[in-house]
Amino acid sequence: MRFTHRDGTRIHLAYCTNVHPAEDLEGLLRQLRVFGGGIRAELGVDRLGVGLWLPAPLAAHLADHPDLDRLRGTLASHGLEVVTLNAFPYQHFHADAVKHAVYQPDWTDERRLDYTLNCARVLARLLPEDVSRGSISTLPLAWREPWSVEHRRRALDSMRQLSERLAATADETGKHIRVGLEPEPGCAVETTDEAIDLLSDVNTDHVGLCLDACHLAVGFEDPAESVRRITGAGIPIVKTQASTALHAPSPADEATRNALSCYAEDRFLHQVRERGPAGITALDDLPEALHGGDSLRGDGPWRVHFHVPIHRQPDPPLASTQGDLDTVLHALLAGSTALTDHVEMETYTWSVLPKHLRPRHDGELIASLAGELRWVAQTMRRTGLEPS
Repeated sequence: MRFTHRDGTRIHLAYCTNVHPAEDLEGLLRQLRVFGGGIRAELGVDRLGVGLWLPAPLAAHLADHPDLDRLRGTLASHGLEVVTLNAFPYQHFHADAVKHAVYQPDWTDERRLDYTLNCARVLARLLPEDVSRGSISTLPLAWREPWSVEHRRRALDSMRQLSERLAATADETGKHIRVGLEPEPGCAVETTDEAIDLLSDVNTDHVGLCLDACHLAVGFEDPAESVRRITGAGIPIVKTQASTALHAPSPADEATRNALSCYAEDRFLHQVRERGPAGITALDDLPEALHGGDSLRGDGPWRVHFHVPIHRQPDPPLASTQGDLDTVLHALLAGSTALTDHVEMETYTWSVLPKHLRPRHDGELIASLAGELRWVAQTMRRTGLEPS
């Protein structure tokens, strides 16, 4: 889905395919036919953007294989286009237990650099002919432990190599691929200020920031102020992930804790932040926050890193950070200059929602993802964008 900003910038909206568990080419092609084509038909649009997630083995295969032409053909035949990839999860993103494994390998490991460069080579060939710029999101260096000055030095060295290789890709293909580090609670780069500090040491022609609205909200950061600080520091927001976090206004309340327990599950990590009188208190997972020896007191509201559906609120007494997402999109797109050009709707948790909220079959998942995209598209239009 394409929009035009008042300054003439083309803005792309896509949905991220990491919601689907496909790990090989045949599975990827099927998900594009069933879900990509199905969502496009549900929305009644001629062209739908998809933010592809390619597991590392598949990215390596497609980077140097004619099978990439099969992928291009499937995209074209179902009215789909790709301008962005999600290269945060390396592989096995829908294993029974993912948790901290999603941060491995990190940016101190050459496998992470190789994977990201393979994704860049694939994306350069998938970009539509009339699009010269693509984006890739990646993890914010690593989980915070273990992390040292030496770890940071090695990660920054990889970032510099990445920038050099992406510059070479641009020279070879005419396609400008940028990678955005995605700050996340609990990681080596968690906050806006930490991202600005890190990226001040990197060539931002090819490496910038991926701003995830859910992650920003979990940290109780002011979304409009965060955007101002990022752009004021000259850091490009190469991609924005439209997502919402779980919000518990009164976590000490028994009914609220019972409702939260329905979101405590075994696959993904759900970091929790409490904003109390003494500031922000953090724990690394929802079960730990509810029942662990260091469980949070509930002296203030909680934000939980659980990507809940964008277009509807959770059952009371819980809520979502939908308002924060609205503010992020307006801060980025409502001004005289577009501050990002790639927006990716990313709700990958449909399969682990409380049972009564999970889609029961493919048709319900298609309708749900279309509903989220419709909400984001309507919000983007309210910023003044025009469909194109």
